Amino acid sequence: MNSPIRRLALFLLAIFGLLVLDLTYVQVVAGPGYRDDVRNPRLAASRSSRERGPIISREGIVLAESINDPDSAQSFLRLYPEDDLYAHVVGYSSLLFADSGLEEARDTGLRSDSDLTISGLIDAFLGRETGAKGIRLTISSPVQHAAQRELAGQAGAIVAIEPTTGEILAMYSSPSFDPADLLGEFPGPGDALTANETHPLTNRAIQMTFAPGSSFKVITAAAALESGLANPDTSFINVLELELPGSTAVIRNADRDRCGEGESVDLAGAFRRSCNTIFGQLGIDLGPEVIGEIAADFGFNRVLPFELTTVESSFPVDPLVGDPAATAQSAIGQRDVRATPLQMAMVAAAVANRGLVMQPYVISEEFDRELNILEQFQPVEVRRAVSPGTAATLSRMMEDVVSFGTGRRAAIEGVAVGGKTGTAEVPGQPPHAWFIGYARSEERQIAVAVVIENGGNAGEDATGGAVAAPMAREVMRTWLETTN
Repeated sequence: MNSPIRRLALFLLAIFGLLVLDLTYVQVVAGPGYRDDVRNPRLAASRSSRERGPIISREGIVLAESINDPDSAQSFLRLYPEDDLYAHVVGYSSLLFADSGLEEARDTGLRSDSDLTISGLIDAFLGRETGAKGIRLTISSPVQHAAQRELAGQAGAIVAIEPTTGEILAMYSSPSFDPADLLGEFPGPGDALTANETHPLTNRAIQMTFAPGSSFKVITAAAALESGLANPDTSFINVLELELPGSTAVIRNADRDRCGEGESVDLAGAFRRSCNTIFGQLGIDLGPEVIGEIAADFGFNRVLPFELTTVESSFPVDPLVGDPAATAQSAIGQRDVRATPLQMAMVAAAVANRGLVMQPYVISEEFDRELNILEQFQPVEVRRAVSPGTAATLSRMMEDVVSFGTGRRAAIEGVAVGGKTGTAEVPGQPPHAWFIGYARSEERQIAVAVVIENGGNAGEDATGGAVAAPMAREVMRTWLETTN
């Protein structure tokens, strides 16, 4: 072969190699992007032609279902009959905005493997079809309605848990949205939702953290009891303000007064009155490592095991070591301490459950289209946060808060109710109003967490006792009076 022919052959070989590399890139590297691009008509046809299984509430109320599209014999429409009530939990399955909530987390099980094409119909006829499973939730419709009603459009979240099982009885985030708005064409109401500065698409119950304020004192008290540093009768000097070591800052009580009358106050009294001075001192005495260990046992600084993706609640230990001033502020749920409403509901639930932390879950069972139960989900114990003795002591202290202290507006006549209020300071904004607690009757029990972002309608005048406690009372009462 002479030189010109050799060069031409090498040139053609190089061109062929480049074509092979380009084809490989398109198929292997860029292919999934092209396949999943919302502009791909095949993707739209594939998604709309596949049936999705129903999602129902504890009582069997339909929350999501697929129906045949009256305008297309080869398509299904996804409907959400309860509008915004379950939006953050159930989520949506949208071509333009992807999936969210349980529609995303359980996509594989909910989605049928067969579609309304000829081959899909043949698979269904021959029994080769799989998928399109339905799921029943643990959420109680009356309790979910109560949470929505109590928040009344104010930014915040309410989470309710069955303490002994971990079943989620309610999870409502406000503001909410109608999933149907995410299913339309572009542009549409879905675009307004994604751009809305109030973040209605964000599930505040699990995807946002807030300073827990004095509701965190349950954990600080647990650390004191569990470590043996203090008991309910341990006395502390009743100072007007706590001077923070190595700092010019001080910690004061909410009313800018002493923690009740007298030169000293015991731990139970300080807890009942939610005294910052005493719990700030307790934080210094305990140290960040001890508080952090108990906080971690309750679930802080860990990824919570849950069907839906949650953000971590945090009690940052390392920055507090050697900094008693910062530790005092953190011990009262301020500074850099952050928690999700789900995490704080789990704290209350663990106290009500003799110190045991149960894995929270929102799906009770999975079933096929003939309503045969395929799988039932059972309670799972995660860890022990505190001893039964410590939990019992905390219960007595929390019940005193509701009977005689800052949480009186959470009381339910004839029912044992325990709780802790919180009014978390937010720089430059109104405070977050918190209440965490539990209620138990002879037949059933419930633990709750309520947070009203930046005080809601009450604004600067918001306190956990005045704003959040009454909401918790109504949610708890609803469950205790519900027969399902």
